[in-house]
Amino acid sequence: MKVHAIQTGSVKVKLAQLEAPRPGPLGVVGVLFDSSWSGWLPTYAWAIEHRDGVIVVDTGQASYLLEEVQKSLHPFLRSCAAFEIEPELEVGPQLRALGIGARDVRQVVLTHMHLDHDAGLSHFPHSTIRVAPGEIANARGVMGVLRGHLPGRWPGWFDPQSLDLVDGTYGPFAASRNLTSDGSVVAVATPGHTANHVSVIVEDGDTSVFLAGDTSYSEDLMLAGKIDGISPNAAVTAGTLARIRQFASERPVIYLPTHDPDAGRRLALRQIVPTYSRKEHHAS
Repeated sequence: MKVHAIQTGSVKVKLAQLEAPRPGPLGVVGVLFDSSWSGWLPTYAWAIEHRDGVIVVDTGQASYLLEEVQKSLHPFLRSCAAFEIEPELEVGPQLRALGIGARDVRQVVLTHMHLDHDAGLSHFPHSTIRVAPGEIANARGVMGVLRGHLPGRWPGWFDPQSLDLVDGTYGPFAASRNLTSDGSVVAVATPGHTANHVSVIVEDGDTSVFLAGDTSYSEDLMLAGKIDGISPNAAVTAGTLARIRQFASERPVIYLPTHDPDAGRRLALRQIVPTYSRKEHHAS
C-alpha cells in the first residue's frame, strides 16, 4: 500500500484563519477584518493505492476557481483567500502521471466540502464519491452559497454516497467507517473546522498515516491546540485536536493536514508526530 501526496496548487489565507485570536463564532469575523496574510500554502489531495482499488482523499483545487472566485460576490471568497493553480496541476493529470487512470479510482472521500477540497471532482466520473451527510446538506442551496460554497460548481453527475460513520469508535475517535475490506483505511469523525468534518487513517504496518483535511493548518498548530478561524465551535475543535494528540501519543502517526507546507516532506520521510516515544511504549 502506498500513499501519494499530490499538491494541487497553492492558497493564501488570512493569518486569523490559521489561528483565531477569538475562537468560535467570532472567528470568521476576525478573518474578514484581518489585514495580515499567510504565505503561499500547498493544497494537497491524497491517493491511496490499495488492493481494493485506489482511494482519493479530497480532490484539491481546480483552475476554474480563479475565475469563479473573482465573479463571486461573497465577501469571504473575494477578500480572504487567493488561489494559484494551473490545469496540469489539477488532481486528474497528476494521477495520470503516476499511472493512475480515472477508472482506477474506486472511491473519493471528501473530508469536507470547502471549495479547495472538492473543486477537482470533475476528474472522477467513474468513482464512488463519499461525503458525510451533514456536509452535503450544509453545502447545498441558498444557505450553502451564504456559507461560501460556489453555486453550480459540482459536475452534473455528482451524486455522493452518504458517508455514515457506523463502525463504532476508533481509538479516541467517537465514530468511524471502514473504507476497505481489510480495515486498513478508515474514516473517523474529526468535527471542528466544519461540524461534520472527517479524516482518513491509513494503517500502514505499525504506522498510522493521518490524512487530516483541515483539522488544523499545520502539525505545530495541532500540537499547540490552536483553533482555526473557521471553526464555529471552539470546544468541539479543541476536543478533536486533543483526540488527535492522544492518538499520536499512543502509536506512530504521520500527521498530514491539507495545507501544511511540511506535509509532503513528512510523508516522504515517514516522520511521525514527536509526542510518540517508541522506547517508552515498548517498555510498557
